[in-house]
Amino acid sequence: MKTIVREPNRETAWGFNSENLDNIFEGFFRPLNAQSKDLNGGSLVPAIDLHENEDSYTVRAEIPGVKKEDIDVTVHDGVLTINAESRYQHEDKEQGRVIHQERRYGKYVRSIRLGKDVDESNVKANYNDGVLELELPKLEEVKPKKIEIAVN
Repeated sequence: MKTIVREPNRETAWGFNSENLDNIFEGFFRPLNAQSKDLNGGSLVPAIDLHENEDSYTVRAEIPGVKKEDIDVTVHDGVLTINAESRYQHEDKEQGRVIHQERRYGKYVRSIRLGKDVDESNVKANYNDGVLELELPKLEEVKPKKIEIAVN
């Protein structure tokens, strides 16, 4: 009877497998510092969707657990900046010990360059269920003016 001996998988032997490869590319297209460094430090980067049509840009940003009063949105020179903060809510009541905590607390910061065609004075913002939606209208293009030439 012949004994079958299986060689170790080369990928496993070198420390690579499909799960590790998936982890390498997970979040590849997300900005750096997308994860918080700890509960007290580092900035959180909100996930956003950005859409453009002929008249405006629409931005939707996920900012869970933040009160409307703790969100600051600015548009200056075509750069949209979203600042927000979720604060740790420490209860003084005796509710036992924390066994596991995954919710993030800290500052959310995200800047996006949209271009100089944003009408900064007419930006509209709406915040509902942890999603900030911004409507950023575009400026009317300066149309070329035809100059009549007089013949003497």
